[in-house]
Amino acid sequence: MLRYRAATQPDDLAYTFLLNGEEETGQITYSELDREARILAGALSQRLSPGDRGLLLYPSSLNYITGFFGCLYAGVVPVPSYPPKRNKADHRLQSIVRDAAPTALLCQEDTFRYLEKRIQETPELEGMHWFATDRLEDQDPQTWSEPDVDGDTLAFLQYTSGSTSTPKGVMVSHANLLQNMKECDLSWGFDPGGKVVTWLPIFHDMGLIFGILQPLYNGIPCVFMPPLAFLQQPYRWLEAISRYKGTHSAAPNFAYDLCVDKVEADRRADLDLTSWIMAMNGAEPVRAQTMRRFVDSFAPSGFSPKAFSPAFGLAEGTLKVTATCHHEDSVYANFDAAALGRHTVSPVTDPAQRANGNAPATLTLASSGHAIGDTGIVIADPDTLARCHQNQVGEIWISGPTVAKGYWRRPDETATTFQAKLSNSTDETTYLRTGDLGFLHNGECFVTGRHKDVIIIRGINHYPQDIEYTVQQAHPALRPDCGAAFSIDEGGEEHLVVVQEVQRTSLKRLNATEVFEAVRHAIFDIHGLSLHTLALLRTASVLKTSSGKIQRKACKDRFLQNEFPIVEAWTDTDSNKTVTSDQAPSTSIMAVQQWITAWVSRRCKGDPASFNPRSTFDACGMDSVSAVEFAHDLSTWIGRDLDETIVWSYPTIEALSEHIIEATEHRNGQPTPRHSPTTDDSALDEMSEDELVGLLYDEIGRETTGD
Repeated sequence: MLRYRAATQPDDLAYTFLLNGEEETGQITYSELDREARILAGALSQRLSPGDRGLLLYPSSLNYITGFFGCLYAGVVPVPSYPPKRNKADHRLQSIVRDAAPTALLCQEDTFRYLEKRIQETPELEGMHWFATDRLEDQDPQTWSEPDVDGDTLAFLQYTSGSTSTPKGVMVSHANLLQNMKECDLSWGFDPGGKVVTWLPIFHDMGLIFGILQPLYNGIPCVFMPPLAFLQQPYRWLEAISRYKGTHSAAPNFAYDLCVDKVEADRRADLDLTSWIMAMNGAEPVRAQTMRRFVDSFAPSGFSPKAFSPAFGLAEGTLKVTATCHHEDSVYANFDAAALGRHTVSPVTDPAQRANGNAPATLTLASSGHAIGDTGIVIADPDTLARCHQNQVGEIWISGPTVAKGYWRRPDETATTFQAKLSNSTDETTYLRTGDLGFLHNGECFVTGRHKDVIIIRGINHYPQDIEYTVQQAHPALRPDCGAAFSIDEGGEEHLVVVQEVQRTSLKRLNATEVFEAVRHAIFDIHGLSLHTLALLRTASVLKTSSGKIQRKACKDRFLQNEFPIVEAWTDTDSNKTVTSDQAPSTSIMAVQQWITAWVSRRCKGDPASFNPRSTFDACGMDSVSAVEFAHDLSTWIGRDLDETIVWSYPTIEALSEHIIEATEHRNGQPTPRHSPTTDDSALDEMSEDELVGLLYDEIGRETTGD
């Protein structure tokens, strides 16, 4: 496709990069990208063989795109990832390297220099060929020779998430990609004159395929920015659509909520969203309430409700499985909530019954659209593997050429997940088990939950077993393998809850406050999550199967019904207010501490009376998203930019306040060092923006988790 675009549209602009979400810092045409990909492929071919894997460790950038296509041009299989976390071991990256066994590492020169100095933190990167692709010597691109590629050739490995568990590499072929992009084109109408605007992480399937590859497939330009640029100021995404006349853009459900909450009414008046004809909503549960709020807020800016396109997909299906087409209205339907809890579909459609108050409690669901092209969908019982009856909720199974080839070097898991067959049918079709529960109604696909217990909070997938392991390692009073993590819906958002047994020998001398603080700290540090509730239980309270597996859904049901024997419990409260101030910061450390304390107490759910200068930000309940918002608000208040990861380097209110005053005095010619942060001073300059993005988006796409 790129060779074709370079031949037929050589001077057309392919990609424009907005480093801070506002200013253009790089552009590239099809012919320029083709030339750079051939030069890089030539360098790779001198040391690598076709079929070798190339690990991509770039931040969001034009270099990422060049690195990806350079691998394809050399017949090397790219493995998209992001630069390793600074100053700590990156277990996910280590697992990917061990599994994919890449021969080459591709990155930018600044990442190259950092990795050289910190190789002991990720020793798995030793022994492979390293390429700083932005400093390659220029050479004749004509020396490149085209690799032997067909539809079955692997295009790339898309790794699923995992922190303590091992990520799995989904094998996506060239044919998978072409078929999926064909179906996306049929669904969403990428006509000539269109333009894609995206902030999605390009090391994950939705950001890479929808945001980067689909524009190439259709020969239309793409404008993209780093995810942090959006998270800092959601207005930047909408302003880019307005300024560049974007026609197609996509985001997880939480991003639309964030725009409603963070884009002020007076700024909405400056937007012109009339060009936006397709706003895909996917990668996490799609909420009807969110879409209605967004329409109400941005219709005056020209946003059309017909633009919304709820969708469902997962990495194992390449990307899209179902979608609402761009010319179709979003479909909302009401169902009996109690029946859905029993996995039975019972529509509530009688207006008279609802008007008289005789209807059962209803749940309004947004359809995720329907399949198109050659994709097939059946609903199956996840336990018996039999096709479900028409009005029964079951696991969503898919078939067709968009289904990926399987998991890299995992034949047993590939057979289980990618080669399922219906037990009550003579049909020999094999299906991909998505792990998601749902049903078909009037041809529309409704997704109701996750059979495999994946927790999705603000667009991020988290494996409950990882969180449970973290909790149990946080304090010796907690029993190993005797806890359950799940999410609950409160106030229209998903929140993390953990129920955890206490060691029998620790019950009489339990220091609950110490346990709560240790667990909150560990969950924040490892998973970037703010804990909503931790319930400490008596021994032998957590429900398990006969084989010893945690019954998370049953535990959730028991928790919601207040049936657990709780020893002690801690629950957060949320006023969800943001602190603002027109007053410039004082040179007093006390004044800065007071401002920070007020901010975290309002935004991060706590009582300022319980905080002290040595309180850590994670103990205050700050999570990854609020850390980005905090850095932005504090930057605005003090009048200078701060790194988005500053709370990692100065983890207490006291340490950060001293750093702010010290830096202010240093700029005024009065250096008075007071505090040494947890990392060396140069670490702040070396901080990768994608460290936090990786934490936020360890998996922005849907996926099956395996047993």
